[in-house]
Amino acid sequence: MRTIVITGASSGIGREAARLLHEKSEDNLILVGRDEAKTNALANELGAQALVADFSQLEQVRELAHKLRDQPIDVLANNAGGLFDGPKITDDGYELSFQVNHLAPMLLVHELLDTLMQRQARVIATASMANLYARPSLEDIQGLKRFDQHRAYGNAKLANVLLTQELHRRYHPRIATCSFHPGVVATSFARDADSWMQKFYKSPLVKAVGISAADGGSNLAYFIDGTPGITWKSGQYYNSRRKKGKVHPFARKKNAAAHFDICSTLLGIEWPA
Repeated sequence: MRTIVITGASSGIGREAARLLHEKSEDNLILVGRDEAKTNALANELGAQALVADFSQLEQVRELAHKLRDQPIDVLANNAGGLFDGPKITDDGYELSFQVNHLAPMLLVHELLDTLMQRQARVIATASMANLYARPSLEDIQGLKRFDQHRAYGNAKLANVLLTQELHRRYHPRIATCSFHPGVVATSFARDADSWMQKFYKSPLVKAVGISAADGGSNLAYFIDGTPGITWKSGQYYNSRRKKGKVHPFARKKNAAAHFDICSTLLGIEWPA
C-alpha cells in the first residue's frame, strides 16, 4: 500500500485525481486543502486522511510538514496553486502568486526531504504550458517590477519546471521528480483573479475546447500512478502524458541551479548534499 499526499485536493483536478486513485487501488491517501469543509468532505467520501493548509501562510506549510514527517510517503503531488490579482504581498513578505505556486511547494519538499528519500519517493508538480509565457529574471525573481498577474503565473509555473529539474539533478535516484501540464481545465483555479483569465476559464470556449476537471485529474493520477524510468523520466516536464512538453528557453541547468539557490535564500533554507 502506497502513501500518496495530494495538495490542492479539495477541488478541481486534485479532487478528481484522488477519486480516481481511490477507485483503482487501496492506497493511503492524504488530502491537503485550504478549505477545511471541502477537504474533510472528500476525505470522508474516500476514507482518506484530511489535512488543512493555506499556502499563502508559510507557517501552515511548516505545520503541514511536521504532521507528514512520520508518514511513509511514496508520492508527493504538489498540485496546489492558482492565479491571483496583484501584486499582493503575503504576511511572509513574498508576492502571493510566487509564494502559493512555487515557494510553498518548494518549502514543503525541503521540510520532507529526508522522509521522501527514505522511500525513494516521487515528487510530482502540476505545472503548466503557461511557463512558455514567463519573463524570468534572476534579478527580479518574483516579478515585482512591471508586475503583470498573468506573467506572474507563468513565472511561477516555470519555477515549478526549474525546481523539478534541480531536485532531479541533486537527489535522483533518491527521489524522482516530474512536472506536467494538466490541460486547459475548466476549474476554479483563477477564482481569486478579477481578470480576463478568470472570465476565460468560465467561458463557453473553455467548455468547448478545454477538458473537464475529471480529465485533468486523470492526467495527474497518471503521473502519480506511473513508474519513473518506465511511465515517465525523472527531471522532465510533460505536456500530454508520455509527450515531453515545450519549456521556456530559460529552463537550462545553470539557470535552474541559480533559481533554486535564490529561492532557497529567500526562504532561509539550506539543502543537504
